[in-house]
Amino acid sequence: MGQAYTPGLKVSRSEEILKERILPLKGKINVKKGDMVDSETVVASTELPGNVELVNIVNKLNITPDEVNECLKVKPNETIKKGQKLAENNGIFGFFKSSCLSPIDGIVESVSEITGQMVLRHPPIPIEVKAYVNGIIDEILPEQGVIIKLNAAFIQGIFGIGGETVGELAVVSKNISDELTEDLIVEEHKGKIIVGGSYINSKALHKAIKVGVKGIIVGGIDAQDLKEFLGYDIGVAITGSEDVGITLITTEGFGKINMAQKTFDLLSSYSGEKTSINGATQIRAGVIRPEIIIPLNEEDIKKTGSNESENVQGLAPGQLIRIIREPDFGQVVKIKSLPVELHKVESETKVRVVEVEYPDGKTRLVPRANIEIIEL
Repeated sequence: MGQAYTPGLKVSRSEEILKERILPLKGKINVKKGDMVDSETVVASTELPGNVELVNIVNKLNITPDEVNECLKVKPNETIKKGQKLAENNGIFGFFKSSCLSPIDGIVESVSEITGQMVLRHPPIPIEVKAYVNGIIDEILPEQGVIIKLNAAFIQGIFGIGGETVGELAVVSKNISDELTEDLIVEEHKGKIIVGGSYINSKALHKAIKVGVKGIIVGGIDAQDLKEFLGYDIGVAITGSEDVGITLITTEGFGKINMAQKTFDLLSSYSGEKTSINGATQIRAGVIRPEIIIPLNEEDIKKTGSNESENVQGLAPGQLIRIIREPDFGQVVKIKSLPVELHKVESETKVRVVEVEYPDGKTRLVPRANIEIIEL
């Protein structure tokens, strides 16, 4: 299998990266411009409002709405504890009183004199945004977040699942064609990001979670294995929010596909280094690629230089390419011809196409925007 480099699909030994770290709503910035941060540094924080809980005082005390205020034992904006008395009626001759207790810890938001309902709000939910990468704070976005600058080895995958994670890189497979099997995943890989060769199946993924592996980088995975692992069919349009306990990145596509030699060699050269990965993938408009970021120290930067990204060759008959859109997402095919004329596609637009040949000998026209080059 050859190396896989395409327009927009980067494999770089050294590149300057600007990484935005943004809060979901306005909050506090915890660092200053020029600060050095590591992946675990909390660079910004905020609080999401807690959920609302309604308490029907009228029903619980068997009173009318206009009697609510004289029965209250708490005031709006008062902090309360679970089990605390919110209201109490007068009972009969001062006896047989009924009380209404708080079902939560939180705050009294309001009381309605019309409905007799009390609105309680759960405590706010703290949100912390970590740096995710080692670097320097290049810019402060007031109340929103920061931009971190760093030099790093940078690799984009073709497909992934799971969100951001950070761990030590460990190369498990010996070469690009090795399958990452269950027996290769051992206890010493706990907390690490492991690198395989051509393929991983669902059993190995479950073993990795059991061991406590943080992430996996491998050439490919079968769509059926992915379904078995997740328990459902996954669309390739948007991923990254899967709560499966691990992040998976495939560098080549679906099926048993050897990892590109250059990619494997680059990862191998940084075995043991702290690495940040994110499996988030978006194939449609606003393309997002899974990413592998290995921050470089000053010595690494001097050795590699900067912005050393790979060059991309042009299309030619006989060349291997990868399809990056459905229905054949991840399929590796060979260019048969390069028609000059424009062809009409399903959307009724006319586009440039490439005639491709599948492994079974069948041919089809594919829009050139739907393919990636695979260098030999």
